[in-house]
Amino acid sequence: MIKNIRAGFTFLLSTVALGAMAQSTATTSSPYSQFGLGDLNTGLLPQTRAMGGIATAINRINGYNTINIQNPASYSYINLTTIDIGVLSKFSTLKQGSTTGQTNGNFRLSHFNFAAPVTKRSALSFGLVPYSELGYNYRQTSKGFGTGSAVDTNTVNYIYSGDGGLSKAYAGYGFGIGRHISFGGNVSYIFGNLRKFRSTELPNLYGNLNSRSERSNSVGGVNFDYGTQVNFDFGDRDKHLVFAYSGSAASTINSKVTNVVSQYTADTEGNETSALDTLSNQVLNNGKIKLPLMHHFGVSFQKDGKFLIGADYSIGNWSKLTVPGSTDVLQNSQSFNVGGQFTPNSNALHSYFALVDYRLGFRYDKTYINVANTNINQYAATFGLGLPLAPNGGTFYKINIAADYGQRGTLQNSLIKENFFTIHVGFTLNDVWFRKYKFD
Repeated sequence: MIKNIRAGFTFLLSTVALGAMAQSTATTSSPYSQFGLGDLNTGLLPQTRAMGGIATAINRINGYNTINIQNPASYSYINLTTIDIGVLSKFSTLKQGSTTGQTNGNFRLSHFNFAAPVTKRSALSFGLVPYSELGYNYRQTSKGFGTGSAVDTNTVNYIYSGDGGLSKAYAGYGFGIGRHISFGGNVSYIFGNLRKFRSTELPNLYGNLNSRSERSNSVGGVNFDYGTQVNFDFGDRDKHLVFAYSGSAASTINSKVTNVVSQYTADTEGNETSALDTLSNQVLNNGKIKLPLMHHFGVSFQKDGKFLIGADYSIGNWSKLTVPGSTDVLQNSQSFNVGGQFTPNSNALHSYFALVDYRLGFRYDKTYINVANTNINQYAATFGLGLPLAPNGGTFYKINIAADYGQRGTLQNSLIKENFFTIHVGFTLNDVWFRKYKFD
């Protein structure tokens, strides 16, 4: 037993280190990520992503312990040590007007979650998940030294780009009162760096020095999540109706904004040289980011070993977000999620495919972005599989695969439409750790 515990802790520490390294690289390549804090990430596991992102009223799924950080009250149903680690890959195509679409692809580690029971009706959890991602690169060209004159052939290229993201390290506790009610909370540390660049280039003017402004926002601070679930059992207690609520408290985190202005040259093929001179390097603002209040409402109905269906509704008060150094004006967000899963026969002995969880869902998001008086909405169809592996004694394994195909934005008002396809793969382990054995 001691050997297993040591091996487990070694595995945990190694995975956390890998996760921290992976969070520095964003998997998004969208111009819409330049607004606010970037593309927001819910931190959901593939199990719930495949079902349209329903999570608020989810605890155990088909008998497997699930670490559902969106509602920490769900931790109270964890009765085995649980590890969940995963990767994701995202492919997107951007299109504006009649131009040919630009395709991008990215890959990285997506999450690491750990949970262990404390008592029969309580458990602890901690982990590392992405909070937001920033990644874009586009240019605008103007003739006549930027005046728009068609007579002067000296064009000016304005190049806009950004990278970085925020991560969320959390620790939480959930507990049950009686058989039906659970409560829980997470304390999280949100940290990372968001960098935005603006370059001005004169490609047709020999010997010209190009300029670039880099604005960096270093972020770090504490946030709180909380939730409750009310569970009603029916029949032989194999049917469960769950009503749930969870939220994220409005909080203030630290922000340090710096701005660096430099000059550089480029060769005839457009390759940049190193910076020739730094014109300015200053701290613009040591301020605060005010994160908004978030609400999630959910309902689910599950028959053990057979099916699960559910729906979520979420709202975020993002119009109250303030980011030092940013002039973005955001709007309140809304999300609708529906989905479920079906398992043909969880006790089948001779058909593996009867043991598989088949998942399907749909989600719609009114994002916090409004450009040119146009709401930037997002919707996606989701699907996935839960693939059980042969158990080893009291240890249970499952590979969870989730995919979503959807669209964000529009071609109206000269805006950009983004089609995306994302694959999430997670590995779930349920095992017995830290148990004291008694011998007569």
